[in-house]
Amino acid sequence: MEDRPAARWIAKRCILWIIAVLCNCVLAIPARAQQQPLPEDPEDEKLFGLWLDQGISTGLSPNTSLEMEFHERLDEGASSLFEYFFQGGVGFRLRPWFTLIPIYRYQRYPGNPGIEYENRLQLNLTLSASHGPWKPILRTLIEGRFPDNRPASARLRFRPGFEYTLPIHTARRPVFVLNNEFFIVPWTNPFANGGSIFTQNRFQAGVRLPIASSTSVRPYYLVQSVNLPTGWDTNQIIGISLAVKIARKTR
Repeated sequence: MEDRPAARWIAKRCILWIIAVLCNCVLAIPARAQQQPLPEDPEDEKLFGLWLDQGISTGLSPNTSLEMEFHERLDEGASSLFEYFFQGGVGFRLRPWFTLIPIYRYQRYPGNPGIEYENRLQLNLTLSASHGPWKPILRTLIEGRFPDNRPASARLRFRPGFEYTLPIHTARRPVFVLNNEFFIVPWTNPFANGGSIFTQNRFQAGVRLPIASSTSVRPYYLVQSVNLPTGWDTNQIIGISLAVKIARKTR
């Protein structure tokens, strides 16, 4: 009988502890929800970067070709592989000045805690016309993005620019390449941004150096700016692009 007051005291203490734990759990739910803002776009470069691009094109017919590309992107002073992807499609040269390429891309983000991979469906519409050494180009990319754990979204990418064949007396003349790409998300954007449909900008300048009749390398300099809630995040990138064209065999 003497142990009953002690037992009651222990029971009351246990009940109070249980109530306190439950209250803490309930209060933690909204706090956790407030700590989960939209993630940044995993394409955002960090610090100085190095981009490596490899493209292979092979003719299927006089007006069609198979296009394949491999890309590796390193950031944080070119010390971290933060993104790599493969894409492929069939190019249709509908007019001498108009090329259409439907593309599928598979993209990985190693080390990203929010997104592991992404599937994309793209439609490349390229307009170009040569005027002597000058070649103005307008590429429009209609892009559907399907990340592994975010809602699907659509994006438009406009890249006006030009190519200029340098007046150098060599068998294969180098070509100066300059363009600027605008990224527009006109509908739902599942990634954090600065409240505008204009989400990213890439300014690029480089020189394409022919190595052989079917191979060229293009070193380039790129400035990437991404619209984040805290403002525009701008980083610099050095890139090296390798392009190989495989001629179609004729019988």
